[in-house]
Amino acid sequence: MDNRTEKKREQKPLTGSFRADGKPLDIFEYEQAGGYEALRKAVKSMTPRDVQEEVKSSNLRGRGGAGFPTGQKWSFVPTGEGAPIPRYIAANADEMEPGTFKDRILMENSPHMLIEGMALAAYATGAEHAYIFLRGEYVTAARALEGALAQAYEKNYLGKNVLGSGFSLEMHLHLSAGRYMCGEETGLLNSLEGKRAMPRAKPPYPQVSGFMGKPTVVNNVETLCNVPHIIRNGAAWFKSLSLGQDGGTKIYGASGRVKRPGAWELPMGTTIREILEVHAGGMRDGYKFRGLIPGGASTEFLIEEHLDLAMDFDSLQPAGSRMGTGTMIILDDRTCPVGMQISLQSFFARESCGWCTPCREGLPWIVHTLNSIEDGKGEMEDMDLLLDQARLLAPGHTFCALAPGAAEPLMSGVKYFREDFERHIREKRCPWPME
Repeated sequence: MDNRTEKKREQKPLTGSFRADGKPLDIFEYEQAGGYEALRKAVKSMTPRDVQEEVKSSNLRGRGGAGFPTGQKWSFVPTGEGAPIPRYIAANADEMEPGTFKDRILMENSPHMLIEGMALAAYATGAEHAYIFLRGEYVTAARALEGALAQAYEKNYLGKNVLGSGFSLEMHLHLSAGRYMCGEETGLLNSLEGKRAMPRAKPPYPQVSGFMGKPTVVNNVETLCNVPHIIRNGAAWFKSLSLGQDGGTKIYGASGRVKRPGAWELPMGTTIREILEVHAGGMRDGYKFRGLIPGGASTEFLIEEHLDLAMDFDSLQPAGSRMGTGTMIILDDRTCPVGMQISLQSFFARESCGWCTPCREGLPWIVHTLNSIEDGKGEMEDMDLLLDQARLLAPGHTFCALAPGAAEPLMSGVKYFREDFERHIREKRCPWPME
């Protein structure tokens, strides 16, 4: 590892100022670490267009899983004379993707970073209202954010005439209704309006017609937390943190039977092997690696031959997967792949909003088929049936991405671990735990 790469690993703008005791930074500690300097700089010496262009130049891509360029997303908001008002910013903090916990860490440890990022996004898009749409179970994060919001209002980083600039912003904390569908941006907006969390037809996109029919930008928490650092230090600096084309650092995570499960801020493009073997410490004693889901439950499995791939938005696509949220779920040699699929598919089936037939009816049938195989009642024909069902849930067959996301680990799981499925059928039992 050369010195330049090592220096990149030392820079941790998102997590470097966290307190050792795990308590959230108060506003004074956040300011001492450079907090709110970016907001002050933006409202005093930059136009909204300047902020948008700086974020565009930084190559910041959405950290919620899709990886859409953030500055470009902001640019779709209509502005200028005659543009619709009011406009809104919403932070998607409804982190319900199984295996994903990066946003919780940011909100619990540095709530002001999210608030400042949202304020900058609002300034850049002409929004005067902002909502933090928070997963209801995140009680600790809610307390941290409530305290931080009060402090930000007290120091005029929020409210009327922010820092005497003429820019005003009202920000609210909204607790989620508690469904996975609330994390889909249009489902989130429906829930925020007090409706059932169901996806909307697109177009129009939320940037044009979102909350209450007005222009709305929905960004992931980690995405927004990067914005203050970009405005404070510049796009070139942000791009220099990465090992590839995508700018910045990334909070990667690992769960499962590794020695040190957790999350780490590393340069974007760090390899899977380094995350697994160096930061997560490798597999626990007595367990062997079989595979992993790289970015939360709705991404495709990868195996040993893929460990040297970079964890970024483009490098995993040739292997048939994607980075998603960057938080890996590890499969070991003593965990039943069929049982793991049952857990994943049961979650997706339960969380379907019921809007479209392939998702509403198809996912429970997949769970039924998997349970039959697990219980020793499966037939070899069930393997082709599972793949046919998964193909019917692919993009273009359903109204949103929930069912296609469920199909990804299923199809890749059958691809890499088919022998394990067929062994259940041949032996008419689950062979785990193995002798």
